[in-house]
Amino acid sequence: MAAKVIWLFAFVFLYWAYCIFWGVKCARMARTAGDYFIAGRQISMWVFVLAATATSFSGWTFMGHPGLVYRDGFQYAYASFYTITIPFTGVLFLKRQWMLGKRFGYVTPGEMFSDYFQGDAIRILTVIVALLFSIPYLGVQLGASGFLFNVLTDGLIPVNWGMWILSLVVLIYVASGGLRAVAYVDTVQCILLAVGIIITGFIALNLAGGWEALNAGFAKLAGSGVGKWGTTKGLGGGDYNAYFAIPGVIQFTAGLGKETPVGGLWTGIMVLTYMFALMGIQSAPAFSMWAFSNNNPKPFAPQQVWASSFCIGLILFFFTAFQGMGAHLLGANPLVNEANLGISTVLDAAIAKKPDSLVPYYFNQIADAAPWLVGLLAVCALAAMQSTGAAYMSTAGGMLTRDLYKRYFNPEAGHETQKLFGRIGVAFIVIAALLVATFSKDALVLLGGLAVAFGFQMWPSLAAVCWFPWITRQGATLGLAVGLLAVIFTETFGATIAGWVGISLPWGRWPWTIHSAGWGMIFNLSTCLIVSAMTQSQATTDHRMKYHNFLREHAALSANKKGLIPVAWAITIGWLIFGIGPGAVIGNDIFGAPNAGVAGWTFGIPSIWAWQILFWLLGVGMMWFLAYKMEMSTVPDKEVEALTEDIGDLGAQPSSQMGSTTGPAE
Repeated sequence: MAAKVIWLFAFVFLYWAYCIFWGVKCARMARTAGDYFIAGRQISMWVFVLAATATSFSGWTFMGHPGLVYRDGFQYAYASFYTITIPFTGVLFLKRQWMLGKRFGYVTPGEMFSDYFQGDAIRILTVIVALLFSIPYLGVQLGASGFLFNVLTDGLIPVNWGMWILSLVVLIYVASGGLRAVAYVDTVQCILLAVGIIITGFIALNLAGGWEALNAGFAKLAGSGVGKWGTTKGLGGGDYNAYFAIPGVIQFTAGLGKETPVGGLWTGIMVLTYMFALMGIQSAPAFSMWAFSNNNPKPFAPQQVWASSFCIGLILFFFTAFQGMGAHLLGANPLVNEANLGISTVLDAAIAKKPDSLVPYYFNQIADAAPWLVGLLAVCALAAMQSTGAAYMSTAGGMLTRDLYKRYFNPEAGHETQKLFGRIGVAFIVIAALLVATFSKDALVLLGGLAVAFGFQMWPSLAAVCWFPWITRQGATLGLAVGLLAVIFTETFGATIAGWVGISLPWGRWPWTIHSAGWGMIFNLSTCLIVSAMTQSQATTDHRMKYHNFLREHAALSANKKGLIPVAWAITIGWLIFGIGPGAVIGNDIFGAPNAGVAGWTFGIPSIWAWQILFWLLGVGMMWFLAYKMEMSTVPDKEVEALTEDIGDLGAQPSSQMGSTTGPAE
């Protein structure tokens, strides 16, 4: 233990030194508010590619995701498709937001929405979304870091102590250097995240005795009814071991009477709506500021297609699967142990009570043979946890400063004042997140899933600004408010809130196996469309069309490619239905029934796994087609010229006069 702990602290101090170095260096570079909040719009290509990837995939990918693959089996492993769906949101919105930010000098999405919709209610709601997203999501990451160090030090460092101490450094470098510091630290964090998941996957594979032994173990387990969920009971997904099949398309009783879904939670509709939730990562307000921080859109396509969809997808569909599914055969599943279906019992059966602890237990398996590697892996995990949190701390602090403090309390605030309040905002976010992490007992990934469900509710507002001029201010604003309420009241704490006022909700969490993000969007979009239809006016439409005419002039698809639009729609809808939607039930046994054994599996692996790998590759192809072929993430042929001086440097508010050639008043 002593050697492991020494190496652990040695690597942690090296990592902290790197973080603080960039915090100090970038603090000196942040001469203006624009430098501090959006890195002076000068983030370089590869810094963005790595930083945005680290922001998208973080601690819940490193620790929580393998834990839930272990808990629920391959039916949950469909969640690995967030390597496609997270950047899919970026394909739709990032390039066009960058163009608007460049043209009109926006620093925060609240400024963009307020200018476009000519109202401040949407600005306030955007800040609320940023807080609802950032605080619980950051709390998840910080809480996991404390738990990790508690396990790796064999209880020497209490969870809450470790969490608060480890958070101090991230607060220092983010508050000091702003978004530029976050970006430069994220580049290393992205590499550490990927390396850590791969190494942990190899540890799991080695403990299982190699690929053939692992796959043979899968065949034995799949041929039984042993597991947390038993079998799928033939509810549209066949009657198979629930670790190796999704339990049908939808279950209408689940949730209404608070019943547990039969054969597992992850029906086709549940997978689809959970993927909708995770789309909220790149539609959250923080990613709008990432878009504004770039010098040009050149990094968007490689980040979306190659870094995220391909590279992280490759890692999750293989190495995370080794970790999560391999754990059943290595002693982590008491039911498998009792049935003598496992390979060994090197992992602790107590993992079943806390799936988030799986990855640290893998680390401990090599503590005696390679204590230095445990230290390195711990830093990989810590970096993964802090990568996303740092970005949301920085951007939420910026929104609190510019959209609240500067807008309503001190319109004449200069650079130093804005930077000061930005740092105060960062500190507020961190303290609030630590309190959430200290008192929340929810599962790691699912609490993060709640946060991203809030981010997903920004879709109609982003779609309005980027694509659809007929969505009105009233429609977008009311839709967003209703959507947030729908998310809250289809989650556990919504029932808790109702209980405080003496109301018992007749449904449970995620009624009909539809995630809260799905329910939120049903109410959000319905309200948005109905209210927009009722509130059309020529004057406001003309105002919005000035933005859309600009986008059409600079981002319109080449004439020779317009015929590909129906093809793009067909590819996208087909992939959503069969890759991560109700059609995914086909994958349960199309390549051999789960209980057919290795010889009966077409590709020598469980059919559900083969289906996931196939649609991951098809998803990469879809992303390439949309980002490059359909020019949704490429550099515009026509240069985008700024109408005004950068408001991030002026410290002023954007002008709503689209045709103005002079800057807003200082």
